[in-house]
Amino acid sequence: MYSVYEILRDNWLLLLVGQYPNGPLGGIVATLILSVLGIVLAFPLSVLLALARLSPWRVLRWPATVLVYVVRGVPLLMVILWVYFLVPLLIGREVSGFTTMLCTLVIYEGAYLSEVVRAGIQALPKGQTEAARALGHSHLGTMWFVILPQALYNMLPSMLSQFISTIKETTLGYVINVQELTFAANQINNQLLTKPFQVFFILAMTYYVVCFSLTQLTQWLERRVAHKRLGAVQVQPAAGDSTPLPSPVAAPQP
Repeated sequence: MYSVYEILRDNWLLLLVGQYPNGPLGGIVATLILSVLGIVLAFPLSVLLALARLSPWRVLRWPATVLVYVVRGVPLLMVILWVYFLVPLLIGREVSGFTTMLCTLVIYEGAYLSEVVRAGIQALPKGQTEAARALGHSHLGTMWFVILPQALYNMLPSMLSQFISTIKETTLGYVINVQELTFAANQINNQLLTKPFQVFFILAMTYYVVCFSLTQLTQWLERRVAHKRLGAVQVQPAAGDSTPLPSPVAAPQP
């Protein structure tokens, strides 16, 4: 355990921000930035894919369904390699590993989040849609003004859970030299050479602490959303209880 302490004492800055400011930003900060940007940019794509899959028009529904099934059906590493070799061909110049990994996460998480969004929409009572259509809203207007605001609020815990998964998925960026936390840990291991177990134990515990903290936040959000759904609980008289409620006492006359 003392060797673990020594490694942390001597290399905590590298694990935190990588080689910054003498080099690119890395470490746990780069991992969190990459994860946040991936989820934030994937969210609009997921909403569009979910709406397309629920659309009555086949020209939208079929391509969205194919995209979601293809992306969800292949390993993330395969998507990383596709993007790594395809993006430079499309734009005509090389891109950094960080940009490649970010594009990969947007596509990958967009496909997974679209199923979360679709499930949240379909979980709402059909009466919501019928009432909106009866008031004159179009299909898109019903989704935008009535269904999505309710569904997205109910999906907050699931979206945060997906964010936790994204943090762990960023470790695969190591294969294209993204300088995130795993890359920093491997740099430390290459310097020490004799303490791989201690280095990767620190790496595992760092991921555990971050993900466990976010999991606790997810559980708190789930309880809050459930409480909002149920509303304030009102006390009702027990069945068969014929005890009359106390009547107000008349004020004495002077």
